[in-house]
Amino acid sequence: MPLFDETTLRKLEQLTLIADHVRVGVMKGDRRSKKRGTSIEFADYRNYTKGDDLRRLDWNVYARLERPFIKLLEEEEDLAVHLLVDTSASMNWPDTDDDENKLRYALKLAGALGHIALATGDLLTVTLLSSQGDRAWGPFRGQGNSLRLFQFLESCSAGGVTDVNLSLRNYALYGRRPGLLFLLSDLLSPNGYKEGLNAIQSRGYEIGLIHLLSPDEIEPPISGDLKLVDVETGQDAEITLDAPTLALYQERLHAWQTEIAAHCAHRHLHYIPVITSLPWEKLVAQTLREKGVVK
Repeated sequence: MPLFDETTLRKLEQLTLIADHVRVGVMKGDRRSKKRGTSIEFADYRNYTKGDDLRRLDWNVYARLERPFIKLLEEEEDLAVHLLVDTSASMNWPDTDDDENKLRYALKLAGALGHIALATGDLLTVTLLSSQGDRAWGPFRGQGNSLRLFQFLESCSAGGVTDVNLSLRNYALYGRRPGLLFLLSDLLSPNGYKEGLNAIQSRGYEIGLIHLLSPDEIEPPISGDLKLVDVETGQDAEITLDAPTLALYQERLHAWQTEIAAHCAHRHLHYIPVITSLPWEKLVAQTLREKGVVK
């Protein structure tokens, strides 16, 4: 089924992504920035990027130089937006085709944030983090690219063990233009995440860590003697899930989330823990607004 209907897309187009701790790039563009003014004075030129409004093209300059340039106006800014989606096997849980599945939730959220970015003229790059090699889409600008974005996301499948640290460190080395970066992951990565986030932040990115867990990972609905199998490695363990064991599990889960939150607070990162029973629309319209990354 399609990720979004037309009504949902229209609602998303009323929103804007905001970065407070990243320097807006030397490029400027046609975005609804919180710094945007009413001036229509000419400011500068920038190179044409696929998806730009051709009405902004300076045809006189094109005739002289045979290169396309876009005219910029005062107080118009663009933002580089980066969406990184963990596609490891653990993200394909629970085994359902609804939005409580972590991967489907992440893809819908990436589609929503990506459409907001494209609709406001931001420069968007989306990357699927995978043990088989990361796959990137973009960078593109312009709402006309939304359909191709959705097609790219719908082609995604989960599998393997994603080394989040390695993927983030590699991303930091690519030399892309820093901007607002969201990592969508359950963080169930054997080598952690901290070094990778630090590498990304050191390049000047503002980071939003959207930590996805399903309801049954918060409150396991099972009990008794169980054999648990890791969906990524295939390793198994036999346990008895009784009340004391469940209490210990929840205590350690809370401690893990608290540790992540503390690390993010210390590094001035946006930490957004999400249970996938929360409608993604509410996450975008309320939670991310409260975090100051959407308005």
